[in-house]
Amino acid sequence: MIHFQGKSRTHGKDGNFSGRSYRFHHDGNDASSNYGGRRKIVVVFIMACMAVLVGRAIDLQVLNKQFLKDQGDMRHVSEVSVSAYRGMIKDRNGAPLAISTPVESIWMNPQQIEPGKEGEIRQAEKLLGLPKGKIRESIKADAHRQFAYLARQVSPVVADQVKALKLAGIYFEREFKRFYPAGEVSAHLVGFTDIDDVGQAGLESGYEKSLKGIPGSKRVIRDGQRRIIEDVENIKEPVDGKNLELSIDQRIQYLAYRELQLAVNLHKAKSAALVVLDAKSGEILAAVNQPSFNPNTRKSLKESLYRNRSLTDVFEPGSTVKPFVVAAALDGGYVKPNDIFETHGVYQIGSHVVKDVHNYGTLDLTGVLKKSSNVAVSQIALSMPPEYFWRSYHKLGFGVASSSGFPGEASGSLLDYQHRSDFETATLAFGYGLNTSALQLARAYTALADNGILHSVSLFRRDEDVDQQRVFTAKTAKRVRAMLETVLMKDGTAYEGRVDGYSAAGKTGTVKKAGAGGYIEKSYFSVFAGMAPAKNPRLIVVVMVDEPSAGQYYGGIVSAPVFSKVMAGALRVLGVAPDQQDNMPILLTRGDS
Repeated sequence: MIHFQGKSRTHGKDGNFSGRSYRFHHDGNDASSNYGGRRKIVVVFIMACMAVLVGRAIDLQVLNKQFLKDQGDMRHVSEVSVSAYRGMIKDRNGAPLAISTPVESIWMNPQQIEPGKEGEIRQAEKLLGLPKGKIRESIKADAHRQFAYLARQVSPVVADQVKALKLAGIYFEREFKRFYPAGEVSAHLVGFTDIDDVGQAGLESGYEKSLKGIPGSKRVIRDGQRRIIEDVENIKEPVDGKNLELSIDQRIQYLAYRELQLAVNLHKAKSAALVVLDAKSGEILAAVNQPSFNPNTRKSLKESLYRNRSLTDVFEPGSTVKPFVVAAALDGGYVKPNDIFETHGVYQIGSHVVKDVHNYGTLDLTGVLKKSSNVAVSQIALSMPPEYFWRSYHKLGFGVASSSGFPGEASGSLLDYQHRSDFETATLAFGYGLNTSALQLARAYTALADNGILHSVSLFRRDEDVDQQRVFTAKTAKRVRAMLETVLMKDGTAYEGRVDGYSAAGKTGTVKKAGAGGYIEKSYFSVFAGMAPAKNPRLIVVVMVDEPSAGQYYGGIVSAPVFSKVMAGALRVLGVAPDQQDNMPILLTRGDS
């Protein structure tokens, strides 16, 4: 204890000091005792705190360690989606028509981009092909957001170069990009996907659920900047999409595409469509269109370009349906094989007149098809009961969707027999008053090619046609097929359609296009439908050229040559042996002249 003694000074009234005296001394025993007590208190307090901390550490790290793990996981472990491979689309021989390749998409969190990284940011812009300053502009524009894409579907090589810059706030996500090896050749069939790999047209759209697969998921560890640094575990494996195996033969598809493109350019046509069918199975071996598009580069793509005209567009088939009229009349006994028809070039039906291009005079059944007489075929049609005639067309699939498996395929139209006049029945006999697609017309020809058996059609490979049905007797089908061989003879309407090395049979069609107020002058569909080899057809080819404008418009001149080249090439691709030697092409060797 401390004691004080001394003097205290104060100011007096006169300014002098006055005060008291003080003394002090130290009581050593009392001070030492007080200091030791305080130190003990501090030590005890510190030891108590340490005990609490040790106890808490033991509690968290030993007794209740899951708590810390859970807290850490909430901050650094997260669940992410794992993309599934989209199924391939392949032709009948396994050639790829649509495949997916892994790519990366790059995005940023604008709130995490560090200042002072201008060099790295500019380098990233160069690698990604972005304008200078684009990233900084995006940061300002999206400052309130935590997500903004910088680039989609970047190649892994470029993505790795951007990763090497180690920019905070820049993230990477694996995706898949669709690639179409066949390009324009099969574009209308296959279609395409959008930037998110979702089908937008063609088979890609129609079979989206089957192709896209089911995404999986996994747990990952992220660093403080939310970048994935380690995979922890797979939660659910992705299920890859199913592959589509088409009936298409890409070799024939390419051949058909090339020849159709040449014809459109040569005749300055508006558009065109072509279908190749297997006459025995109904499988679609080729379906091509003009104009086309490249599904790998779809900038400024118009819907009119990716419409699959061969399966979705309809037209009046014209004289290509005349063989069915003759077959129906023969099967029903309404005409005989040796019947004769007087044509005279015109045929009066009420107040209407049916005309032929020329006065063909007297024709037998073969001549009716060979010369394509409207007058004679009108007489044949009117000899049949209206319902029977209508059902003959209906059984061939006119007015009914062909169910090929392509989304949005056309069903066409066929006016009911109860609402038709005699003149309308006559025009129906030479292909006016009904609408059909190229595919539907090709399907109808299977009934002639396969001895009276009408086949269903399919875009997918199959071993047999379980839906085939008989519509004509085999005898009638063979008889009509023989008549159609004469169409490709020198005095027929399709001499340009003959096939080198093979017998062939077919029918031309030249059809005026319908407009708002009736039929349009000098505007035509040029059509040809045929099969080969004629004695035992393997293939059917239908060609439709819309509005040829280079002077020629007859089906025998515009479309028949396309049939000839495609049929000859396709039969050789399939290894079908030639059956006609007199029209084999002559190959000259050196020294020949």
